[in-house]
Amino acid sequence: MSRAVRMAILPLRIVSVSNLRECWRARARRTKAHRAAAAAIGPLPALPVVVSLSRIAPRQLDDDNLRTAFKALRDGIAARYGIPDNDKRIRWEYDQERGKPKEYGARVTICEVGTPDMFEASKGKR
Repeated sequence: MSRAVRMAILPLRIVSVSNLRECWRARARRTKAHRAAAAAIGPLPALPVVVSLSRIAPRQLDDDNLRTAFKALRDGIAARYGIPDNDKRIRWEYDQERGKPKEYGARVTICEVGTPDMFEASKGKR
């Protein structure tokens, strides 16, 4: 059985919003851009899926800031499916890649898992 995979590199600068001091308008503008970028991914594979979000940047973030930084993009992807981002049919994975100086982006990979039974079985293998 073949499984659908969708991969896209989005031209986003994923920053840690936890420690960022900025005007609410700037934050709202960035959040809107990240959610809109989810539309650029193209047709999505059928649920259940594993979504891997990888930040490309010269420096790394720690794990909790990485998850927070991807929140708006995660919400945008879940909204494309028409479900909340805590739905059990989507498993979220986070990673980072070292980019060149001033190179920023987000690699999004969405892999169809198959049947819900396969999704539950794959959770135990991690």
